[in-house]
Amino acid sequence: MLPRVPARRPSLPSAPAPLLLAAIALSFTFVGCPCISGPVNASPGLRWFLFSNFGASKICPEMLKSGVSLRLQDRSPAIGRFFPMQCSYDTNDAAQTVTVHIAGTGYGYLQPAKRVGFSLTTSVEYRPDFQIAGDDIYVWGRLNRIVQGPSFQLGYVENPVIDVMANVPPFGGLANLVGNQIVAGEMTRGFTVLYNEDTGKDFTLGILMPPLRPHHPFQVDDDERYTFANEVVEVNAHQRDFLGPFEIADSDQALYLKISVQGPPVDVMVVDKPTGDAWREAYQTGQPLGPPPGPVHAGGPLQPGLTETRRYALRPGLYYVVIDNTAAAGLVAPPITLLSPLGGSAAQVSYLAQLGE
Repeated sequence: MLPRVPARRPSLPSAPAPLLLAAIALSFTFVGCPCISGPVNASPGLRWFLFSNFGASKICPEMLKSGVSLRLQDRSPAIGRFFPMQCSYDTNDAAQTVTVHIAGTGYGYLQPAKRVGFSLTTSVEYRPDFQIAGDDIYVWGRLNRIVQGPSFQLGYVENPVIDVMANVPPFGGLANLVGNQIVAGEMTRGFTVLYNEDTGKDFTLGILMPPLRPHHPFQVDDDERYTFANEVVEVNAHQRDFLGPFEIADSDQALYLKISVQGPPVDVMVVDKPTGDAWREAYQTGQPLGPPPGPVHAGGPLQPGLTETRRYALRPGLYYVVIDNTAAAGLVAPPITLLSPLGGSAAQVSYLAQLGE
């Protein structure tokens, strides 16, 4: 177990997507000050002024930094990700709303289609708000209305039978309906950003009211580390998941990964963002599975039954953590059994990604 470093608290990177409201400026100014929290909580005009002047301009930079987990239902493992690639926003002072225009691509795993790749464009209007509750600040993005779309375009479909019928009613309509339910549904639930000066920032889809907190597979004990993500993902045989990307802001920081797997062993590989973007594009467009198109900076096999804490000392930059359950990369491959002659079963991976020294 690594010793705790008693050095200065690491400088925090920008909040990962989709932390739309960028509550950093607000929280450092107002958390813990009872003389100001009452007036802020009581004044919608003041809350809008603070958001529109300090948070709105940070929406798109934050949205474009990281992927969004996709789930079939609350607390179920993530089965894919959506990666915003284009973003713009408009604020409406009269209505006190912000409209976010998003376009991006992603992948998911659905039976019987198996792996699917897709693109999505949508414009969603949120009504931002926040409340100071003791030492915590709750920032909400409440869905106001869907302005346009979502326009969901199904791309690669791994199952050739479903692929042939993807544009034939009712299969084509069903595929688009499923895609809209998973992708657009996640984006339109609203979100909660929870900030505490001692424990850092946390995020969940949906609206949580004080004193509720997001549900995570791991308890976070080290308040000197910034938490990127704390979730469970399901990686089926011959599939991958691209976690992040996560930002290392300076050379004194390291990526900490607390991780465990149920099911078969998997490979964990850390690649830089350019390598990960190219690798992910090939994956979600159905190109043959292969090794990464660039260097692997760190990683190694993860065996079931153990919970490991790994520290990756990396140069400043953005990095994906790739969970690989294929035979095409890494050191382990999905096991072949009589019941599964093509090899493999799903791996359920719980992980906590943090930034520390």
